[in-house]
Amino acid sequence: MASDLQMSPQLEQIHGEIRDNFRALANGFQRLDKIKDSNRQSKQLEELTGRMRECKRLIKEMDREIKDVEAQNAPEVNKRLNDEKQSMIKELNSYVALRKTYMNSLGNKRVELFDMGAGVSEPTADDNVQMASNMSNQELITAGTKTMDETDQAIERSKMVVEQTLQVGTQTATTLKGQTDQMGRIVNELDTIQFSIKKASQLVKEIGRQVATDKCIMAFLFLIVCGVIAIIVVKIVNPNNKDIKDIPGLAPPAPARRLLSLESSETF
Repeated sequence: MASDLQMSPQLEQIHGEIRDNFRALANGFQRLDKIKDSNRQSKQLEELTGRMRECKRLIKEMDREIKDVEAQNAPEVNKRLNDEKQSMIKELNSYVALRKTYMNSLGNKRVELFDMGAGVSEPTADDNVQMASNMSNQELITAGTKTMDETDQAIERSKMVVEQTLQVGTQTATTLKGQTDQMGRIVNELDTIQFSIKKASQLVKEIGRQVATDKCIMAFLFLIVCGVIAIIVVKIVNPNNKDIKDIPGLAPPAPARRLLSLESSETF
């Protein structure tokens, strides 16, 4: 199947390396059956464990490469590449299970030193490990240093997350403060507008009252003038009417008949 697949040169190289490691694993387990010494069997298993680690790394690299060229390949080609990857994962899982059987047969308690990663069966505490008693001081120091480096990296990542969270919190607080100040200014402007509206309403009421008062005064003066005119007219028309008193400051009119008689006598 692999020979029929359309692969990029990089992907073909990775695929070939995985197949070479699988052949080495098959041969290693065959030799393991012929080894009787437990120490040699442990060393052989350690070598096979390294091969499986390398296979795991190459399968991950193959998965990344498949995803990189996924857009360039036809759907059928991508499906066949993914099927080939899954087939390799299953084959690696079979070697992991076989190694577990040999480890149990040795009866040694192991300490797990590495993780086989995603896409492969999760090993137990007795799988994929080295026996601490057979490790040299340099190997112990290397394993400890690696663990400390991973811990330091995790701490640095946590620090970065905390710093980013603080920055986001600071930006949010600044934004909220600006919005609060803007809302305060809007409230102050609304209070000023409300106060102006109240003052305008009071002014309108005052003007209304003044206009009403002026109208009353004008009406009262108009009535007085009309009354005076009416009295004058009545006096002129009926000067002998004693019911109407003379208006102060206005001379009473002379009798018309007397004036006419005087004028006639002077003529003759």
